Order: sequence, then structure tokens, then C-alpha cells
Amino acid sequence: MPEKDRYKILHNLHKAEGNLAFSLALFGDKIASREQYRSGLDGIEAVHFYLVHKFGWPPAQVRGMSYADLRFVLSEEMHGFTLPKEAIFD
Repeated sequence: MPEKDRYKILHNLHKAEGNLAFSLALFGDKIASREQYRSGLDGIEAVHFYLVHKFGWPPAQVRGMSYADLRFVLSEEMHGFTLPKEAIFD
């Protein structure tokens, strides 16, 4: 495979991973608002906090989950979730 093709594939992979992390962080903001977190938690920390309380999983276990696993666990709750228009840059 030519190097340029490999770099393009790697670029697309990491861009997709970044987009996944970004959408989870924004969903965390939604969770924090919905659950009325008063501690200032937002983003991915709100996702972690929510899962610890919802399932009783240890914080270290939740923090050790990949973004793909977090998205899988939250897939039903994230159904229909879209990024706010202010968060779309492409």
C-alpha cells in the first residue's frame, strides 16, 4: 500500500475516534443537565459519573472503558441524539 493511502486511512481513523469522543462529551453535557448535577461535572466526566451511579460499576472500571464501549453501553439513551448546531464545524 502506498504511504499516502496508509496516511489517509490513519487520518480518517483518528478523525472518527475524535468525533466519537466529542459526541460523547456533548452527550455528557446533556446528561449533566438532565440529571441536574450540581457538582460541576460535565462532558466525559458526567458520562462516567452517570454510569457509576446507574450500574454501580467502580469508577476505575468505568474510566477504563473505551469510547466505543461507552457508546455501546449508552446506545439506547443516545438514540436520536444529535449534536447541537453550534457544535457542527464541518
